[in-house]
Amino acid sequence: MTTQVPWVRSVGWQGLLPALGAQGSQGRSNIASMRPTVAILGAGAMGEILATGLLRAGWQTDDLVLAVRRPERVKEAEMRTGITTLLDTAAAAAGRDVVVISVKPKDIPTLLEQVADVITTDQIVVSLAAGVPIAVFAEQLEGVPIVRAMPNTPAAVDEGVTAYVGGENVDEQALATAAAILGAVGETIALSEDLMDAVTAVSGTGPAYVFLLAEAMTEAAIREGLPHHAAELLVHQTVRGAGTLLVESGKSAFRLRGEVTSPGGTTAAAMHVLDEGGFRALMEDAIHSAAQRSRDLGARARGDLPA
Repeated sequence: MTTQVPWVRSVGWQGLLPALGAQGSQGRSNIASMRPTVAILGAGAMGEILATGLLRAGWQTDDLVLAVRRPERVKEAEMRTGITTLLDTAAAAAGRDVVVISVKPKDIPTLLEQVADVITTDQIVVSLAAGVPIAVFAEQLEGVPIVRAMPNTPAAVDEGVTAYVGGENVDEQALATAAAILGAVGETIALSEDLMDAVTAVSGTGPAYVFLLAEAMTEAAIREGLPHHAAELLVHQTVRGAGTLLVESGKSAFRLRGEVTSPGGTTAAAMHVLDEGGFRALMEDAIHSAAQRSRDLGARARGDLPA
């Protein structure tokens, strides 16, 4: 069983506080009157992005703690974020309102062994691990509210999008708390767990598709004679502007493409080449491959496939 809430346009944790209420376990009843304290286990790219996003959204460094595996990462993470960083994952997780797990899927079993004895049912666990189902966490953390989420890297500039779903022990208050934290770095959308592998392939992996397109456009622009700096400016602003137009115009991608594609014009010539080259099929295959990889990661985490 999974828990969902309606689609939320996140405006930071304060915007969701009214939804947190005073229901649920006593250990979470104070969240409506204060920022939830957060431990982020795994301060890699996404863990650090979330941590700095929470700081921008109003959390204080004392509200947060990071945990890393390598000693050399302690000072590095503390210098970059100003947040206390520990090597002991159990110490980091103990007593925090929310524990965010941001490690590679293959490291989940080891991490759960390290923290299982200190995480209680009064806490909320939010997993950012691609492909790993809620059931893997629930097996080790009995009775603990588990939220599975998939963010993406534009969260670094507060333009991310995160899909999330709550497990059977997640009540409305706990889900709203998780959504407030995830919403500190962009938009959030609640979906069912059977869609999370597709989410991973579309939005989780999606920035790489856009970056590859920008790379290819820039290289082609240079071959057409544009200087490198001009090619980058034109491509980057085109990607940015097109994305903003798509989001803010209320028009579909199909309609916007049609508006710029005049019969017999330059855009029509370009679209013909892309269609003939199988652009759509390649994109479909790429997304399917990413989704299948996410499913495989989940199967390995469950022990259904060899590591």
